[in-house]
Amino acid sequence: MHEKPFRSIVKTISWRTVGTIDTMLISYVITGNLKMAASIGAIELFTKMALYYFHERAWSKSSFGLVKAPQDYQI
Repeated sequence: MHEKPFRSIVKTISWRTVGTIDTMLISYVITGNLKMAASIGAIELFTKMALYYFHERAWSKSSFGLVKAPQDYQI
């Protein structure tokens, strides 16, 4: 089965949303400063989104860990 680039884009956005909220919460706990936490989250949102997209596309081209589905028996 082949995965289209658009699927990787949607997965990238959904994962980064979760990751950015996590980063902002951790940053707020550490700094106690909401503005600083939002700044950190905003920066990492874009850098990690790009990194994840290219990482995902590289993995979609790899056959590592994939197995072929068994063929249906036909008479």
